Amino acid sequence: MADTTMLGNRINKQINFEPLEAIVAATEEESVILAEKLTQVVIPLSVLLQALNIAKHDKAAAFRYADKYLKNTRKSKWVIMKSA
Repeated sequence: MADTTMLGNRINKQINFEPLEAIVAATEEESVILAEKLTQVVIPLSVLLQALNIAKHDKAAAFRYADKYLKNTRKSKWVIMKSA
């Protein structure tokens, strides 16, 4: 059994596998942070709801979704919302 484990470790090192990331749902506070991040600019409601829906199951994926959306949105079209 030890030989199998050593072989598996050697194969993983050769292929450069990274350890799998645990999927964790976002807490309420993290969901608020995600919403605040997305609502700093004007976005479609569907994007916000989709990000929050993803966060219910996978916090990291929700933040990647938000980052990707914001990155792909042209800054020239952004309307910055400032609080009074």
